[in-house]
Amino acid sequence: MNLRRWLESAWYSGRAPLLLRPLSALYGLALLLRSALYRSGVLASGHPGVPVIVVGNLTVGGTGKTPLVLWLARQLQLQGRQVGIISRGYGGAHAGRRGAARLVRPDDEAAEVGDEPLLLARATRSPVAIGVRRLDAARLLAAQGCQVLVADDGLQHLALKRDIGIAVIDAARPFGNGSLLPAGPLREPASRLADIDAVVVHGDAAALPPGDQPRFRMHLQAEQLVALALGDVTDPRGWQGRRVHAVAGIGNPQRFFAALRKLGMEPIEHPFPDHHRYQAADLAFGDALDIVMTAKDAVKCAAFAAQGMWYLEVAVRFERDDAERLMQWLGGRLARKS
Repeated sequence: MNLRRWLESAWYSGRAPLLLRPLSALYGLALLLRSALYRSGVLASGHPGVPVIVVGNLTVGGTGKTPLVLWLARQLQLQGRQVGIISRGYGGAHAGRRGAARLVRPDDEAAEVGDEPLLLARATRSPVAIGVRRLDAARLLAAQGCQVLVADDGLQHLALKRDIGIAVIDAARPFGNGSLLPAGPLREPASRLADIDAVVVHGDAAALPPGDQPRFRMHLQAEQLVALALGDVTDPRGWQGRRVHAVAGIGNPQRFFAALRKLGMEPIEHPFPDHHRYQAADLAFGDALDIVMTAKDAVKCAAFAAQGMWYLEVAVRFERDDAERLMQWLGGRLARKS
């Protein structure tokens, strides 16, 4: 078992490792100091001048933030708003530079701008900006005429002032063992939820700390399988009983594998690290079975797409009237900021 898998096992199925608890305590102290420095103004923060919505989480790994950002951008567009999307660009070369923020074009390479920003740029008509300093990216989008900004991740990025904060919680594994990094998966203590404006729970019921803020429940629903090479589409429900290679370089690959099994497929699991930079050799499995991956993986594999490679397109679906409630609540908050 490699270090990453050992950590995840400890985070989500066991107690915090004793050897790592002192490091978690130091990490917690660093969080408190950093927060105090921002509150006192020693560390500067700024606002781009248009409303900022931050969609983030308290844990490392995937919780469904990017699909929710995509959904929100589309819903705000339907209201006639010019939406801009902010991302750090993890996994791309630009994220490692301290230079100026830049816009993401649909024809960019994921190796340069990151997989999630490229996916968002291709899936929406919204401008997407990346930058190590998210405030710079926000100001760039405001200069482009965007009326409201949605940040994909960034609850912990205090240099960018926000008007609305939304935390996404994975119902299947909400806070793990409850410890801060590195002994646990928490970026911030679970008590931080009290300062968040709204909570979106991804999946079935979870035991969450009580809170007064609005709470909504969403699921990711499989829509169609799309061929990487030709763009053909097919209904994944017609693949029941089919054995496939399942590829996932996301924060929680097991969620994707479980989704394929729910559709009736028999996946051979190939988990990769989040934001993995694929090479053609990574997908050379030596047989003629189809390969099914996430949309996030597909933007990095398109350059060597071959027949038999597919990605599963999913869409956010809310329970009952939660979608309407969320947009009504968000509209009210934005109206007070304008």
